[in-house]
Amino acid sequence: MTYKVILAAIVGGLASFGCHKLVGCKSGGCPIMANPYVSTLWGVAIGVMVAMGR
Repeated sequence: MTYKVILAAIVGGLASFGCHKLVGCKSGGCPIMANPYVSTLWGVAIGVMVAMGR
């Protein structure tokens, strides 16, 4: 179970960071996608929640 959660956190973080780089928010009006750190943390959190079944 632990490996599954760690892998999901890594995949979620990478996917969210990739989305920030590819799509992003050039104007800065969207608070999640404008900052790479915030978007990566959200991706990690969502990945962990999905892996834990919540």
